[in-house]
Amino acid sequence: MAKLSNIEQTQLILARLMEGGQEDDDTCRSLDHLTKLLNDDVENKNKEQSVCDVIDDVCVDTILGYLDMRQSDLVRGHAVLTTSAYLKAAGDKGKEALRKFFFDRVKRGTYDDYILAFCVAAAVFPIAPDITADIFLSEGFLPSLDPLMRRKWKSRKVETACLEMLNAASMNSQCREAIQKYCTDWLEEVVDQDPSELSKAVHSADPEVQVTEGSIAMRRHSEAVQNLAAVILAKLRAVPSSAQQTAEGSEPRIQQATTSIEDLTKKFSSMILKENPESDKRLSVEGLAYATIQPAIKEEVARNKELLRTLVKILADAPPKSPLTYGALSIFMNLTRYQPAQSEEEKKMTQLKAYANASGKLPPANLLNDDEHVSGRCKQVFEAGIVPVLVTHSRHGSVASLSLIVSIVSALSVTTSLRGQLAQQGAVNLLIAAWTALPDSESQAKRTAAQALARILISTNPALVFGGTRARPQNSAIRPLIHILPPDPAAETRDLLPTFEALMALTNLASTDNDTRATIIRNAWSEIEEQMLSSNHLVSKAAVELVCNLVQCVEGVALYAADNPQAANRLHILLALADAEDEGTRSAAGGALASLTAYEAIVSGTIKRNRGVEVVLGLCKEESEDLRHRGAFVVYNMVACEGEVGKMARKAIREKDGIEILKECAKSSRRAEVVEVTIQALKVLLEQN
Repeated sequence: MAKLSNIEQTQLILARLMEGGQEDDDTCRSLDHLTKLLNDDVENKNKEQSVCDVIDDVCVDTILGYLDMRQSDLVRGHAVLTTSAYLKAAGDKGKEALRKFFFDRVKRGTYDDYILAFCVAAAVFPIAPDITADIFLSEGFLPSLDPLMRRKWKSRKVETACLEMLNAASMNSQCREAIQKYCTDWLEEVVDQDPSELSKAVHSADPEVQVTEGSIAMRRHSEAVQNLAAVILAKLRAVPSSAQQTAEGSEPRIQQATTSIEDLTKKFSSMILKENPESDKRLSVEGLAYATIQPAIKEEVARNKELLRTLVKILADAPPKSPLTYGALSIFMNLTRYQPAQSEEEKKMTQLKAYANASGKLPPANLLNDDEHVSGRCKQVFEAGIVPVLVTHSRHGSVASLSLIVSIVSALSVTTSLRGQLAQQGAVNLLIAAWTALPDSESQAKRTAAQALARILISTNPALVFGGTRARPQNSAIRPLIHILPPDPAAETRDLLPTFEALMALTNLASTDNDTRATIIRNAWSEIEEQMLSSNHLVSKAAVELVCNLVQCVEGVALYAADNPQAANRLHILLALADAEDEGTRSAAGGALASLTAYEAIVSGTIKRNRGVEVVLGLCKEESEDLRHRGAFVVYNMVACEGEVGKMARKAIREKDGIEILKECAKSSRRAEVVEVTIQALKVLLEQN
């Protein structure tokens, strides 16, 4: 076939596909070859003739025929890729061919034609939503489904194909409104049918007839059809249309009884809890994923321990990258999702938007969405054993499922009491691996993973997470944490919480060994320096506390002791922070100076710096004994320094009334270690010149 032109290859493949009768593997290979030819056709800008020129209406019928629900899942999956490639390569011609195929089939009106048309629409909706939505919303189409679904004799396959199409279409807001308008009544009739009557619903002319799944001799809807209708209703109830939202502020009026989201939730929950292993729980899981958007349903599901454990087991058994996996993860994300924090400016903007609409007021916030309730749900989800299952799925999941996993673990990490157990169950490795695996295009998910990692490492001893024979080194956590030190450039408002938590986590890591400290300095020093001068005193304090740990290694000392203007400026900033308004910042800066003044160059720089000695002595006059301890230690380091620098230090401290300040410090201190270092500093000052 390699000797043939692309046009000839296309004609040959289409002939094989039209002939049919091949094994599924052979059919898939043919579809894949056609997909490649179509993709190559798009990329080839110098072609004399497009392969789409030989794909006429009959060929389109052949390709789309492989999307039929009666084909195997394997073949349908490959046919979706081929259809996508054709629509991309054919452009407007492909859109028109799809429209013609759909309405020709619907116009014929046979069961087979309905099944194929609806299957094609359901399969194409995710890959070409605009053209499919346009077809779906064509005048007269949706109303025509009412008599079809209310026929006396039911075809399970026709009904299933129709509902699969509606299910796919309900992802589009305009289509959802149209379904709400034209289809809600009969969807509710399908859902509300009594399943106990199903066995009696056979053709009355022959009560002995055996009814098969696809039989049209059925007067009632099958259980699978009922479940699918319930999923569609759940989407309509969980995501209100714009018309419903507009009506919220209007006067209440009497409405006909409808199937509530609570009723649908009970139906989905009972299906999920059924012990029959053969039952397909995908639809019930999908329906529950939409139902749990509602706060009251979140609480109901979270309180049902048996249901939570069953959902965890379903997720554990679900194959990677499957709709079932995504649905189960969506449920857990809904249960654990915290409401985004709003700044005062954002609250004002929300209020202004409310005044702009018809009601002119904001609906009250649902208390079931507050942090206390979400934290309670997170604990219940954690106790159901979700974390080990998330760890397993994170190794083989898609980007979309990995983003959901990261969101769930991030929500669990907000609860401080869970952080140690999260680390024990593998969440740290999960988050580091996820941050590495997620592409740069998923910037928000990467930041979420890094922030969750920071929260866990703040509250956990790094030696328990990375020590011993564990394969992942401690330094692997540094890059994700550094990633969130700068504020999110894509955010409309500046959120400093990730920066603060990353600094705290790095401080914890920097308390362990010199290799970690050197790695942090090498990769993040410029950003740390910037955060030391943050206008937010909590961020500034956290940055200075990190510096206090970093100067315990040679690389950290060199930043302040080097004979250059940059080092002198750094020391100037550190001395200024030792005199800051915030006590925590003064304490961290004092701790850094206590380590640095063991070196002659730092002592010399402190003396030369304007008000340097006064700042150090100021620490000795603090009310806090911890601060006085730091100040006395710095003074002792300075006066005990040898040589000419030591003489200069002792002289400068005496001139600034240092002896009296130290005497008062000793008198007012109660802790032995503070008194001891203060007395030692006084002895040196009094005994040496």
